[in-house]
Amino acid sequence: MTPPRNSTAARDIAYALHPYTDHKAHLKTGPLVINRGQGVRVYDDQGKDYIESVAGLWCASLGFDNERLVRAATEQMKKLPYYHAFTGKSHEPMVDLAEMLIERAPAPMSKVFFANSGSEANDSVIKILWYMHNAIGKPEKKKIISRLKGYHGITLASASLTGLPANHKLFDLPLPGFIHVSTPHHYHGANPGESEEDYATRLAEELEAVILREGPETVAAFYAEPFMGAGGVIIPPATYFEKVQAVLRRHDILFCVDEVIAGFFRTGNYWGSQTFNIQPDILVCAKALSAAYMPISAVLVNERVFQGIAEGSSTVGTWGHGFTYSGHPVPAAVAIETLKIYDEMDMLSHVRKVGPYMQAQLRERFADHPLVGEVRGVGLVAALELVEDKASAKNFDPAKKVGPRLTKFGEKHGVIMRAMVNDSLGFSPPLIITESEIDEMLDRVGRALDELAVELRRESITPV
Repeated sequence: MTPPRNSTAARDIAYALHPYTDHKAHLKTGPLVINRGQGVRVYDDQGKDYIESVAGLWCASLGFDNERLVRAATEQMKKLPYYHAFTGKSHEPMVDLAEMLIERAPAPMSKVFFANSGSEANDSVIKILWYMHNAIGKPEKKKIISRLKGYHGITLASASLTGLPANHKLFDLPLPGFIHVSTPHHYHGANPGESEEDYATRLAEELEAVILREGPETVAAFYAEPFMGAGGVIIPPATYFEKVQAVLRRHDILFCVDEVIAGFFRTGNYWGSQTFNIQPDILVCAKALSAAYMPISAVLVNERVFQGIAEGSSTVGTWGHGFTYSGHPVPAAVAIETLKIYDEMDMLSHVRKVGPYMQAQLRERFADHPLVGEVRGVGLVAALELVEDKASAKNFDPAKKVGPRLTKFGEKHGVIMRAMVNDSLGFSPPLIITESEIDEMLDRVGRALDELAVELRRESITPV
């Protein structure tokens, strides 16, 4: 259906270039135009409501109408709408937020650098790793190991860390020096009868073999999300990170932990690092840092890393990195208020209550559905993976676009979902969601899933 002339949808087709979009298809279908939000819901330009099952892009942790965050931004804009952090300049919101993050960090950290997105923060970490190793006299120690299906952003460097084909194809990526090891997904990666612990041992051995092949003296860091987000909400097998960290310590390789999605209670702890017993040398956070109300991200570095930066900046005369909006006072003020709200709400207790409820309901409702191969998750994040054959865990042909079809049926039934790798449907609702709202969300998902099943049978894609 062609949008009415001069409508928002028609003007979008005419003028906007969307991220993560098939633009030929978009010329025909146009956008879903969202006009407002309230709680865990958003409303389109026709007034229809949708439960946001992924909190936008894993980020709207406090929902879509928090007045305290609006006031925090407004008051800061009146007081100091902008100032920078270059050449030793500072302001109170940046300092307060840095102090709050250091106090809350899951491992001892020394300093905080601010950027505007997870991609910028991860790109900054890559530069930090290269800079510090040059500064401490190890210029050959530059390679970075990450994982297939990992997601760390979309700048040239951070997209090279990312291990997803769509972020590499036609972009001439990854750049040299970025190495990917196996995805830690027991459902697809384990050998028949292999336990999670044995699978984790094999993955750690693979990592060590890659390090030895490349030469430990050339490897700067290992990069990982506590759980894989955009790669399909993949939960690591038991003992995985303990075994990985033992390998890294043996070879003096830094561990960079991407908490952009996992941080701020998503897994049932303040940090995903706490859930999976990780001790990061560098930690990156964003998204729920400001509940997505303003763009901001942070890089936390330990004392060892900071000393490398300090040494290099003394030699060169400056640390030649930063962004115009690094530590911008308005996003910093909103982030401060966000962290205060988390504390006052006792968000940890809330997520530990509603998270297990969501996990149980997902399994009770969908584990036996003929289209669902695996239900996985932790805390208040989960995924349903759709498969053609449950017995063999065989995925659908990507050309059938089964996951994207389900998202369209979801929109019809009033729930916004996200289709990812292997037709995995992610769930990461606003942290404020209640048990009754989880029920309503999953009711809508169930109706969409049943309608998809009918369509696939009609097309003989699945058995009658």
